[in-house]
Amino acid sequence: MSFGTSKHPIIPGRAEPSDKAEMVTQVLFGETYRVLETEKKWLLIEIEADSYQCWIDRKQHSEMSEGELKEAEFQSIKRCGDAIGQITDKVGKRFFIPCGSPLPAYHEGRFEVNGAHFEFDGRVARHDSESIIRHARRLLHAPYLWGGKTAMGIDCSGYTQVVTACAGISLPRDAWQQAEKGEAVDFIDLTEPGDLAFFDNSEGRITHVGIILENGKIIHASGSVRIDTLDHQGIYNEDIKAYSHKLRLIKRFTL
Repeated sequence: MSFGTSKHPIIPGRAEPSDKAEMVTQVLFGETYRVLETEKKWLLIEIEADSYQCWIDRKQHSEMSEGELKEAEFQSIKRCGDAIGQITDKVGKRFFIPCGSPLPAYHEGRFEVNGAHFEFDGRVARHDSESIIRHARRLLHAPYLWGGKTAMGIDCSGYTQVVTACAGISLPRDAWQQAEKGEAVDFIDLTEPGDLAFFDNSEGRITHVGIILENGKIIHASGSVRIDTLDHQGIYNEDIKAYSHKLRLIKRFTL
């Protein structure tokens, strides 16, 4: 088995080994993965952070040893806390990385990814009681994109996964998987800012998730990252004057 990391701002993760296939997730800069299978120019990978499997173009693969992967995982406790952060490599080339990108071996603005050294010009995500709400608001108005995990395009569960990662909480990739974690909050009156609310469809499947704010509001990715009203029925969308999502359950996540 071989291992790798992303030295690109994002790598599209696809459902099948084809450029035309559905993008189901993205590998963020600095995230690591295991290579499970090779098919021509494609690699089937399993992302270390959430065990999610997808296909990536092997031209975007940066190989690393198992020892390097384990070291990167041990060091990756810092993350980019800006909606979009800027980094500079050792020859002065600048490029941008998305919110939630790991910053392995971070120290005084410098970090390392698979032997490559970078300087980070931005805010490092802080793990405190207000971290989830702070990072949730930084991605406000980001457009919705199925499979997306960045300010340039993000889906509902990618949004909650990235935001909670910035707070030091590791969640699975999909909404239904996230709903299986955490501590249940039985009544909406007992919710706290930062709790996650999950919503189901007519068949009872969890299909949506958002982050509870203060004063009966919720922030979630639906068309874009937006703030709506939440009550015991679900999400009330002021634009359409109707409920858009039916509330199923609420979970609380702590470090």
